[in-house]
Amino acid sequence: MTRSTEHLKAVEQRLLWLSHWMIHNANHIRPKADGIKVGGHQASSASMVSIITALYFSVLRPEDRVAVKPHASPVFHAMQYLMGNMTREKMENFRGYGGVQSYPSRTKDVDDVDFSTGSVGLGVAITSFASMIQDYVQAKSWGKEIPLGRMVSLMGDAELDEGNIYECLQEGWKNDLRNTWWIIDYNRQSLDGIVREGLFARTEKIFDAFGWDVVRIKYGHLQRAAFSEPGGETLRDWIDACPNQLYSALTFMGGAVWRKHLMDDLGDQGDVTALLERRSDDELAELMENLGGNCVQSMAETFAAIDHDRPVCFLAYTIKGWGTQIAGHKDNHGGLMNKTQMADWQAHMGVAEGQEWEPFATVENPEAFKAFLNDTAFFADGTRRRTDSVMMVPAIEMTSDREISTQMGFGKILDTLSKGDSELASRIVTTSPDVTGTTNLGPWVNRRKLFARTEQADTFKDHNIPSTAKWEFAPEGQHIELGIAEMNLFLLLGAAGLSHSLFGKRLLPIGTVYDPFIARGLDALNYACYQDARFMIVGTPSGVTLAPEGGAHQSIGSPLIGMSQDGLASFEPAFVDELAVIMEWAFDYMQRDGDGDPDERTWLRDETGGSVYLRLTTNPIEQPGKRGDDAFRQGAIDGAYWLRKPGPNCSVVIAYQGAVAPEAIAAAGMIGEHRRDVGVLAVTSADRLNAGWSAAQRDRARGNLEASSHVESLLNELPSICSIVTVIDGHPATLSWLGSVAGHKTIAHGVEHFGQTGSISDLYKHFRLDRDSIVQSVNALTVGRQVPQTKVDSLLNT
Repeated sequence: MTRSTEHLKAVEQRLLWLSHWMIHNANHIRPKADGIKVGGHQASSASMVSIITALYFSVLRPEDRVAVKPHASPVFHAMQYLMGNMTREKMENFRGYGGVQSYPSRTKDVDDVDFSTGSVGLGVAITSFASMIQDYVQAKSWGKEIPLGRMVSLMGDAELDEGNIYECLQEGWKNDLRNTWWIIDYNRQSLDGIVREGLFARTEKIFDAFGWDVVRIKYGHLQRAAFSEPGGETLRDWIDACPNQLYSALTFMGGAVWRKHLMDDLGDQGDVTALLERRSDDELAELMENLGGNCVQSMAETFAAIDHDRPVCFLAYTIKGWGTQIAGHKDNHGGLMNKTQMADWQAHMGVAEGQEWEPFATVENPEAFKAFLNDTAFFADGTRRRTDSVMMVPAIEMTSDREISTQMGFGKILDTLSKGDSELASRIVTTSPDVTGTTNLGPWVNRRKLFARTEQADTFKDHNIPSTAKWEFAPEGQHIELGIAEMNLFLLLGAAGLSHSLFGKRLLPIGTVYDPFIARGLDALNYACYQDARFMIVGTPSGVTLAPEGGAHQSIGSPLIGMSQDGLASFEPAFVDELAVIMEWAFDYMQRDGDGDPDERTWLRDETGGSVYLRLTTNPIEQPGKRGDDAFRQGAIDGAYWLRKPGPNCSVVIAYQGAVAPEAIAAAGMIGEHRRDVGVLAVTSADRLNAGWSAAQRDRARGNLEASSHVESLLNELPSICSIVTVIDGHPATLSWLGSVAGHKTIAHGVEHFGQTGSISDLYKHFRLDRDSIVQSVNALTVGRQVPQTKVDSLLNT
């Protein structure tokens, strides 16, 4: 049952005006400091306004979640303003500092944004993964009470060019996707031109192949009424055959041109001529622009008719710039109405001067209208951001005096958790893009099973075929297996990492991926972090340490990704006891939601929490034995600790991160025969060291002379003549900055070029990661400090 069409139409017109006025104010009225165009997307907002009105004010419920098309952001915020959830001050400051964001943002906007959008296509795809996570949560004993909502995406037709759209369709089909709506604003115009003819007919077949219902909403109620008149079928046939570019051009030129072109094409056919002559030029233009997506009545009726939970793709035909002076123009994507056009349009919309920001300016019966708004189901529960309690993290200890890799240690830590009955273990959900076994998730999966809404037997087990993998699918399962698509991995982690906010049930998502292929999903990783999703990503195996696999599988720049990615704390432990300490901290860190006050020990803002990236390897190295002192444990979390503390006369420090620890330690032993007080710095997180150092420097520049970081406390005591040699199985820039902390000369070892197949020792030697190369650099530093001969001669002469 649809709601009052009269009130829906009033909402539509209010949203159309307020969204366009907000953009106009930012570009033509608000003072500009730098003189450049502020931007905004009036035409893209106009084509979506009827769809948004029908969706939010007619069919949605509080449990439904929506990803709004990036370029329709002004309409979304205008809606929140109309509902009293957005201030005029922020509307007036659209695209300004502290104002309404250019694209809907969960973290930067103050109104109730469900999913951030802006990176085209990702906001669409995440809704399907959010639906999967919703099913996952409801299948559990602790999540059965959550109401099932629809995960909705409002998308532009040009977003169908994005490959991640089609990758997620396949994953949805495999996981029996439901409760997902994608609503396509099919205005057939993009930034650079007009969408190709017939393109959606092919896309429609793809949706159908993956089990989606496809619903076309091509004609509005005015057009459907006209089609029932004599001559109406001929008019509909003309509309169906009209090329996209021509339809857009005629829309821009208006009713008189519509009439001439129709008469020229159709000729005097009696009934058709009479149909056209019964309408004025303005009425004819309104009829021809009354496509389904621009008809709030048609959209509301279409939404209300859906009575199942199968995924649905709505194809809503629209006019880009509908209802405005720039409707249909080829250049309207980034175009704006000028002051003259806006003045004429303001008169057309009936908005009195001085009433531009008034929410109910053109409403005939404000009290009845307010009652309609207050009775809108979607807004009935107020803010829809949920939360969940913080879970206690059980003690995680993993020590060994034998050789073991960090990747294997990770698997053992999870396996240990899987044997327990902690609440935290019950909320862990793991996932991997077809590399579950090779990233050591196997033991966890064997104990905790794979997730599916219905039981699925393990055929190998049923036939008594031995296998290390017990692939049992069940509703209580805690692993979601994905195909080989890293974009899907990070979108799923993003959705799962928002479960506490979306559904009120916290999850602790852990994803594993081959470290070099993090780059394949980097856009989605950044997108997930931008939303403040909370998850752990484990990149393993990493570096040229994965020697026999060759350059395609040997990561180089991933440590720099970890350092530069906002919202992601990056670690690369060398030893398993470090990993255990870090993972115990990480499970708590992923649940934090505190303020931004810095920790005076590190100058990191850890209370805000975030996601965590662990870079691990398959190379077994000898472990240091049991260590439990506070300096070690805290240093592993803060980013570094002294494995070998330098003495007062230290001339060399070797700093390492990750699997190259044995080479660094051995090199320190070799040079220790000739040098006193050599220090060895174990770096577990260059990311956290650098972030704390940068934050402390900024605060000192602002006058807070007490600000000091962890890395400064480690290095400031070194003699000025001390040199630092850094080594990492990754890009050398990861650690090369250490010399800038206190002004020590530094030589950085690392990997700058693609690797190749070989043994670990071969590749370490090739890239100068081996102990002999480290010693050579130490000797080179000594040579570099010798007094030049010209200086000696000068002193002698004096």
